[in-house]
Amino acid sequence: MTLIQAIILGIFQGIAEFLPISSSGHLVLLQHFFNIKEGNLFFTEMLHFGTLISIIIVYFNDVVKIVVEFFKLIGNIIKNKKVKPLNTYQKLGLLIIVGSIPTAIIGLLFEDFFEKLYSSVLPIGIAFLITGVLLWIAENKADENKNIKNMTFLDSIVIGTFQGIAIIPGISRSGSTIVAALMRGLNRSLATEYSFLLALPATFGAGLLGIVKVIKSGSEVSFTMPLLIGMLLSTIVGIFSIKILVKVLKKNKLHYFSYYLWIVGLLTIISKIFF
Repeated sequence: MTLIQAIILGIFQGIAEFLPISSSGHLVLLQHFFNIKEGNLFFTEMLHFGTLISIIIVYFNDVVKIVVEFFKLIGNIIKNKKVKPLNTYQKLGLLIIVGSIPTAIIGLLFEDFFEKLYSSVLPIGIAFLITGVLLWIAENKADENKNIKNMTFLDSIVIGTFQGIAIIPGISRSGSTIVAALMRGLNRSLATEYSFLLALPATFGAGLLGIVKVIKSGSEVSFTMPLLIGMLLSTIVGIFSIKILVKVLKKNKLHYFSYYLWIVGLLTIISKIFF
């Protein structure tokens, strides 16, 4: 892989991982365009780790508080102390754990099916169109008033299920989880934050499994300069993308991404059928 290719892929990963346009779908399209073979699976996994770092940086204080408060809760349970009502960060931590369960189940059960979808751009084009429709529907959802106190474990299961389905290339992870959150009535601020925090265990777990698979397959695992630069760019661009999406949601402009996805989806389908 050349340095230019690494730069382009890193930038697109940072943009598409958080803006609701599907990073996996765009990476597959770019890899087809550059004729990059599966031997660069390790590079793809490391780009995802780069965007994982973006989330930790933007939500660092929340991540630390969630971890600290969660271990306090576990400590109290172990010591048989009377468990007080959950505070905000303890509940958020439990909601993230519960939401991660359906994602893990879907990912493990349908892993082979999802991997087959990466071999052709046609299903990706169709998935782009579907994501665009989901964003359009969610944008017109009226009731968005749930805060963390009102959020239920059923909400987290539904959102986690959507995140699991988003393993399909072309279905945006951030887009599908935010759509599910809005459909469940979460306010836009919480929908965005929960979507990104829910990505942490999913991205970390999937990344580890992906790297193990790369090692077992005997594929090349090396930290080259293009890889490091691509990873760094995915992190930096990811930080800005998160901040941009937060502003877009506040301004009720989520449907703008629908237009982009419909155009890219149609062009992808047309290119596959006629060229």
